[in-house]
Amino acid sequence: MTALSVLDLSPVTEGGSPAHSMRNSLDLARRAEALGYRRYWVAEHHNMPGIASAATSVVIGHIAGGTSTIRVGAGGIMLPNHAPLVIAEQFGTLDALYPGRIDLGLGRAPGTDQRTAFALRRTLHGDPDDFPRDVLELLGYFAEPRPDDPVRAIPGSGQYVPVWILGSSLYGAQLAAMLGLPYAFASHFAPAALMQALDTYRETFRPSERCAKPWAMAGFNVFAAETDEEGHRLRSSARQSTLALRRGRPGRLPPPDDGFESRLNRHERAMLDEQGACTAVGAPATVRGQMERFVERTGVDELMVSSMIFDHDARVRSFEIAMEVWSSRGERENAPV
Repeated sequence: MTALSVLDLSPVTEGGSPAHSMRNSLDLARRAEALGYRRYWVAEHHNMPGIASAATSVVIGHIAGGTSTIRVGAGGIMLPNHAPLVIAEQFGTLDALYPGRIDLGLGRAPGTDQRTAFALRRTLHGDPDDFPRDVLELLGYFAEPRPDDPVRAIPGSGQYVPVWILGSSLYGAQLAAMLGLPYAFASHFAPAALMQALDTYRETFRPSERCAKPWAMAGFNVFAAETDEEGHRLRSSARQSTLALRRGRPGRLPPPDDGFESRLNRHERAMLDEQGACTAVGAPATVRGQMERFVERTGVDELMVSSMIFDHDARVRSFEIAMEVWSSRGERENAPV
């Protein structure tokens, strides 16, 4: 059956700090491990006051070092920001430290604005073919070494680090299918092309040594609480944050606001509803039904659950409820990683 995993954006809350966020992330990862979540991923974002996981490989090491069995990875590394060799060395090192537990998800977006992207890269020169070439170069660094290899990733060379392609459009679906890699769709914030991307991925998938059959994951927001009303109240923090970002004023995650929805105009509400279409909100029974309908519609192999909730204890409880209502379904056999 469909497995559950965690996407943690390490939210920095109003009144909090990145250090506080890192402590909360480790606590949540330990709870997720105990609850039976399959993976715990963090994402690369830059110049975002409300997200503390910019140094993604460092955060992964922090989480993996504080847990024992759960897979820990990147959802994802924005490969255009980095030389493939650097990422191969970083994740080869993580795999050497925490063998068999590290995942590497790759995206082609910058994870930030253009000015910050330039500060990261020192150039904005790009070519549509760069991302596929960079992915192939990165996969090559993980391959078994040959005597004539002029450059090797050490650590990394000859190590098996599972690589995923991430995306929110058909581009990533086509690339993942062509390379025979597992695919994760960012439907938790960009759901529009979800079904078309999944169909494209499954229909054009080419088996590989890394993945014998299509394996699809989808991002899914959960705001679970003891009542429907409380779930909607908790969600108001994420909706405030999204609206501020759309207005060009990103900030730290705000506390819940009971009157937020009443102040939205119809265009703002439509935008938030469209972006958050892949979401479960409410009491346990309500959340279970919404999760079941999403999986039945998409047929995904994994749900990557995100819960941008202001209060840490409420956030942990949301993940507990999600697993409690899902645990009887179990996990599908023959997962690629």
